[in-house]
Amino acid sequence: MPAEPSQPGRRAGRFQPRPSGRPPFRVFALSRLDRYIVGQLVLGLVAVTGGLVALVWMTQSLRFVELIVDRGLSPWAFIKLTGLLVPSFVAIILPVAVFVVVLFAYLRLAADREITVMRAAGVSNLGLARPALLLGLGAFLLCFVLNLWIVPSAFGAFREYQFAIRNRVAAFLLQEGVFTQVTNKLTVYIGRRDPNGTLHNLLIDDERDPDSPVTVLAETGRLLGTGAVPTVLLYNGSREQVDPKTGALEVVSFARNAINLTQTGGANAPKFRDPTEMSLGELLHPPPGAVHKRDLGKLLAEAYRRLTSPFTCVGYALLALAAVLGGRFRRRGGGMRAFAAVLIMTGLVALGLTINNLAARDTALVWLMWVHAILPGVVCAWMLFGPRRDASPRGLPRTTGAPA
Repeated sequence: MPAEPSQPGRRAGRFQPRPSGRPPFRVFALSRLDRYIVGQLVLGLVAVTGGLVALVWMTQSLRFVELIVDRGLSPWAFIKLTGLLVPSFVAIILPVAVFVVVLFAYLRLAADREITVMRAAGVSNLGLARPALLLGLGAFLLCFVLNLWIVPSAFGAFREYQFAIRNRVAAFLLQEGVFTQVTNKLTVYIGRRDPNGTLHNLLIDDERDPDSPVTVLAETGRLLGTGAVPTVLLYNGSREQVDPKTGALEVVSFARNAINLTQTGGANAPKFRDPTEMSLGELLHPPPGAVHKRDLGKLLAEAYRRLTSPFTCVGYALLALAAVLGGRFRRRGGGMRAFAAVLIMTGLVALGLTINNLAARDTALVWLMWVHAILPGVVCAWMLFGPRRDASPRGLPRTTGAPA
């Protein structure tokens, strides 16, 4: 059979899409102007975040200097221990860093009259704000991942490593003829140490149990381990303890006894987990008996803090944009708007801390955490993209409709 003639303007056997003004998927592509601004914002965010994290790390790491000075901790172990705190620093600093970078980057664009040129070329507020919104969205995703997965895992590893270091170092602190304070509630004295490791004339004052402090005397002893739970094996000694009910001194002699030198009193002693190292599921649904009833509010407040704090990255970016792009254009007065934005951001940070403390005490107030995280961004977005009477810069012709 002869083939049917194809219709004009259409190839046989193929559907021709309707011509469009833009190639497919170009709607989501970044323009050269967007890439120019995004590049400056990303570089600024990395620099500001890195500088602030380094500053906070230096101040917080001073707490662990005594592990190097007094307990002989190696510099590598010190760096590893304090490095586990860096993800938490990044999660806290990131929203503030986004605000600082967006504010100063757009202030520089305004000072160089680049924003004026862009507006004269027909770029809307949404087009100007798109790079900052992309930066805020990226920071939102990064902060979300940090809060839900990376920071809890890092905190858990930090506490485990700190526990192991403190208890491992305790075994190396024992010196001849010195009352060594292993912990705040555990003091050890040895009269002599033989080359083979045997200890002579030991005295151990143990107040880790405040209800029944114990003093142990022994003729000889030996360290059994220097791992996570160092233990001293004692021979031919006595255990002296005051009965809390009668006040009488009780002395018990022993031929062999073992005492651990850990902070908590033993490897099997309960070690309570901090809310910062618990997962989101554990915070919202803690296992029965894992925490005290009075601490349930702290767990719930910590869970909602992790969920709400990423939204502040976008909200603070919108606040900085509203300070630079919002309202009428003025050659002077931009510094006052920027200063006002800094004050508002500082007030929001302080308000957030207050709301977190209130929500930890009364779980009925956790909804305020969502309001604090989302409402400022919504208000700033309305100021930027909502209906306005006049947004054209001074000195530029206003676009008006044709006369009737």
